[in-house]
Amino acid sequence: MISVDGRETGMEIKQFQNLEEILLKIMDGGELEGRIVTDVFVNNESFSEIYPHQAEDIEVDEITSVEVTSVPVADMAHEVTIELDKVVALMEHGARRVAELFRQADDAEALEVYQDLMDVTRDFLNMVGVLRGESLRVGAPAFDAAAEDISNLFSEMVEVLENQDWILLADLLEYEFVPSMSRFKGVIAELRESFRQHDKE
Repeated sequence: MISVDGRETGMEIKQFQNLEEILLKIMDGGELEGRIVTDVFVNNESFSEIYPHQAEDIEVDEITSVEVTSVPVADMAHEVTIELDKVVALMEHGARRVAELFRQADDAEALEVYQDLMDVTRDFLNMVGVLRGESLRVGAPAFDAAAEDISNLFSEMVEVLENQDWILLADLLEYEFVPSMSRFKGVIAELRESFRQHDKE
């Protein structure tokens, strides 16, 4: 039996050679349009690939059932916006921690935490960009202004980092990076509201 969100697809497992073919057929079937797959169950056990194309190695004679569960993109996006508020708070805390370490002349520790902070910030900005792309109803000005602001600040921080001016970097983090990140709270709130409205439609 092959099912998507509790509904049988009418496809037979023996039509296919392996699990990957089944999953590709489900993805191409249109049933998951506007939805994100959350779980795949094979023989009633949760399945996720440990290595790329692992599903190709699972022959159909090993499979008795495949069930795919999904949620609407808007639902998932709404959940992500809730998590992003926590990420902003973590980044603000991280920036203050790095500034404090630099001011205590603990440069090695500060640089390590700074690198982690920059990695998280890049992932955060990518995620906000993806969500903005999914939310066609949100006006771009708030996002564009916040993104340009942080981009300019990144350029300045790279220069200061190269000059190894740790006190100036501490000041930039505390007095410019933290407020810049705070501006994204408004962007996230707009995104969340747009996805919430979408859910009601």
